Amino acid sequence: MTQTEKTKTYDLEERTFQFAKNTALFCKQLPKTISNREHVAQLIRASGSVGANYIEANESVSKKDFVFRIKICRKESKESAFWIRLIKDLNTADFNETSLVLLNEAVELKKIFSAILEKSK
Repeated sequence: MTQTEKTKTYDLEERTFQFAKNTALFCKQLPKTISNREHVAQLIRASGSVGANYIEANESVSKKDFVFRIKICRKESKESAFWIRLIKDLNTADFNETSLVLLNEAVELKKIFSAILEKSK
């Protein structure tokens, strides 16, 4: 792994952006069923909210605001994992690999935000 790759791995703004982008690209590949449309809309909102709220947390004016935004990041990560699991289970095995990668990332992000909250106490 190059130094640039190591830096990117730990750049949480970039990582949350990539999560939202990869989620959107995954959703574009799904069949256009009624349930997928509804679940995809929820997933797109939740996955994008993770990164947007992290940016807001970094720009917060108080510790209370920072903690509040990080809690939202954690909540949206958990919600993203829920929608990914549901979409995975309702679609064919063709989408399993990508959905498992996204699910893992959502869980990892939730753990990261939980750790940030613990350190913020």
